[in-house]
Amino acid sequence: MEKIQINNTDLKIGRINFGGNVFGWTLNEQQSFEILDAFTDAEFNFIDTADTYSWWVNGKGGQSETIIGNWLKQRGNRKDLVIATKVGSETKQHGFDISKKHILKSVDESLQRLQTDYIDLYYTHFDDNKTPVEETLSAYDEIIKAGKVRYIAASNLSPERLVASFDVAEKNNLPKYVALQPHYNLVERANYEKDYLPLVEKHKLSVFPYWALASGFLTGKYRSEADFGKSVRGAGSKKYLNDKGFAVLDALDKVATKHSSKQATVALAWLLAQPNIGAPIVSATSQQQLQTLFDAPKLKLDTEDLAILNTASV
Repeated sequence: MEKIQINNTDLKIGRINFGGNVFGWTLNEQQSFEILDAFTDAEFNFIDTADTYSWWVNGKGGQSETIIGNWLKQRGNRKDLVIATKVGSETKQHGFDISKKHILKSVDESLQRLQTDYIDLYYTHFDDNKTPVEETLSAYDEIIKAGKVRYIAASNLSPERLVASFDVAEKNNLPKYVALQPHYNLVERANYEKDYLPLVEKHKLSVFPYWALASGFLTGKYRSEADFGKSVRGAGSKKYLNDKGFAVLDALDKVATKHSSKQATVALAWLLAQPNIGAPIVSATSQQQLQTLFDAPKLKLDTEDLAILNTASV
């Protein structure tokens, strides 16, 4: 199993990051355990969740961390894994919040649910656009010094707030973000490549794209609105049913056929071939879907493949 090092850390990860948003939502605890077992049996070790998953089910979240924590306790494998979780998202109980008070409270709650003493990678999930950057970073400084968190990362921050975070960290000797989790895939390129890639390169951030398969669109199973019933998330593909989306699917079909592979595998292999990408974040609800993900790091796209995909998706 090829592992890479997250920049500016000593964390080594496999090149698929399992997204735990499905735990407690489309998978119950037993099903989640089976998927997690299969993921780690294949020697992958990087699991992503958030304190608020899946708040859209129960209003407050916590189910995903709880399931992961129960699994970690039963398997006794915490030291073999890199666990990422997040703070700052809204729920039905509160709005977006990255205040020091909220972070200090939330990290303890996440540790309790995860049944662990430390979090490897702790993300600012969403910005509340009001808490001073200094306050957020000082909270992270406190919990890193307390041994509760090893490294911090950022997800849905504007480029301006990301720049401010690095400036403040540099001037005040506060922790710096080591990774970015952006919305990035074959049909969502412009925002990341234009606004975030320069910052990624300047600060040597590792990048872990979310919605790496565009809500399942890049699996190729949603080619008309009639297909949306195939998944609870099917309707999320509606915005891609246009000329560009169909061009990308055609390109994926062509490259997948050439390699006797799956469209999803090719879409992830394309991401893995991009500079600075560490491990795309993807979920699965079956062993068959998992295998499609596992095959991605093994699929080496050639220059012709990349040109076909780039032309269709630009």
